[in-house]
Amino acid sequence: MRYHKAAVLRVPAAEAVVLKLMLVAALFASGPLAGQQAKPAADASAGGWRPLFDGKSLAGWKETDFLGAGKVTVENGVITIGSGILTGINWASSSLPFPAAGYEIHVEAARMKGSDFFAGITFPVRDSFCTWINGGWGGEVVGLSNIDGADALRNETSFARTFELGRWYSLRLRVTPATIQAWIDGERVINVDISKKYISLREGEIDRSIPFGIATYDTVAGVRKIEWRPVASGSPAAR
Repeated sequence: MRYHKAAVLRVPAAEAVVLKLMLVAALFASGPLAGQQAKPAADASAGGWRPLFDGKSLAGWKETDFLGAGKVTVENGVITIGSGILTGINWASSSLPFPAAGYEIHVEAARMKGSDFFAGITFPVRDSFCTWINGGWGGEVVGLSNIDGADALRNETSFARTFELGRWYSLRLRVTPATIQAWIDGERVINVDISKKYISLREGEIDRSIPFGIATYDTVAGVRKIEWRPVASGSPAAR
């Protein structure tokens, strides 16, 4: 819009002050605030975390069809996976929001009751699937099932770790075409080159967790965060 110079000169001093304040407010509204609103989209395109759990429901998920499964509920921002032979949730569609390689998954989970694995995270790897077991085989085994046909108790990724009842753990998984890495509370605990290895699921019902799922065995678990982000295959991993 164009203003006539003479008209501007005739604006009373008091009104001119008000007009100036309004212009300053408009500049701030269209500048810094607009920039802040755009940040989430910029962060996502640059590899920011993208939530897969809305904190209120199982939207996007379904209860895994395990025989003898316990009950799954959502309350106060927590998914409670009840105790059964196997109980869990898995992504409701065969089409995942993330690729089969070049991604990270972050889950916050806790063992609430029981003494076996509270976070068996099944995930895609290239043209197959694998499960990251946390607290299996009586409560302490961590590892990947399967690497070259050997499960989490019997391959190079296996180790023992004590998990405290009721404590929340940050579990981060990184998958590229050549490696699988995993962190517990920021400590890298798995770093395996899979470029020449055969990746598969352990025989049994765990295949009902595909394409992506979280399961427990005879244990009650809480899950309060599930998110993912893309990573470049050749980018350096955090230590």
